[in-house]
Amino acid sequence: MKKVDYIVVGGGFAGLFFVHQLIKNNKSFILVSDRKQSASEVSGGVVNPIVLNKFTSFWLGNEQMTFLKTTLSEIQNYLGKDYFEQKPVHRILHDDNEKQTWLEKSKLDELSDYLSPEFLDFTSVINPYGIGEVLQSGRIAVSTFFSDFYSYLDKNNSYFNATFDFNHLNVNDKTYQNIEYQNLVFSEGIRVLNNPYFSNLPIIPSKGHHLSVKLSEPITEGGILKKKHFFFPMENGLYYAGGTFDRNSTDESIMDDSVNALKESIEEIYPHPYSVELVEVGLRPTLTDRRPTLGEHPQHKNMYILN
Repeated sequence: MKKVDYIVVGGGFAGLFFVHQLIKNNKSFILVSDRKQSASEVSGGVVNPIVLNKFTSFWLGNEQMTFLKTTLSEIQNYLGKDYFEQKPVHRILHDDNEKQTWLEKSKLDELSDYLSPEFLDFTSVINPYGIGEVLQSGRIAVSTFFSDFYSYLDKNNSYFNATFDFNHLNVNDKTYQNIEYQNLVFSEGIRVLNNPYFSNLPIIPSKGHHLSVKLSEPITEGGILKKKHFFFPMENGLYYAGGTFDRNSTDESIMDDSVNALKESIEEIYPHPYSVELVEVGLRPTLTDRRPTLGEHPQHKNMYILN
């Protein structure tokens, strides 16, 4: 029987970033994931220190930004790539009131490092009230990050490509199939709702749609655009438009209203024809306080959730 320090179930951002800490601290582990229903892998990967509808910082914003960049730098040491692309977020302003609010918020000590007081005017998008620039932002190259990380785990025999089967889990003996573990960590995302040990948590599914679109005319200015939704170029030459927050739906079906809302948000800022090449959907696990879910099971010691 194979013995490991950790079994990690689920391989979205939470699972892989936790696995990185295990690699960093020389812990043995197996990651179990079938890579299905991952909201992380269809996300835009935008790293943004500001709540863009209120122009405020978020919980532990500075600490999270610093820790993320440090973590990605450490991952670069063994994956060989820098997956963080430093890019400003360009917030297209809705009206003069919003512009004035931005200017006032940019003078606050806690926001002055992030909100530029200088407004921009782009020629290739519609922006009658100007554009505010969010500094120290960017995005993770989502597709290559996941494909490279999983390839690394596979080569090191640390990845079990399968759906976790609770029928093969013995919590008393601390075994799963032919693996004996010391600690079991669930980072399953929305699948935690079907986890018999953590299904009582107040997780709220939040469905998100995004579009991959092909533009007929290029957007000449760089950065990540945001008015109602994010809009930016991806590695494959298409543009990402998303994502929506649809709290009244818990399946992965495509909703026409959400797709139309994304099209309308594109047409508010992009004055040329475009074509929708792909529609993708992900289910996010959210809480009302918008914080992570982290803790040990009250009855089963050495069983944890990290979501």
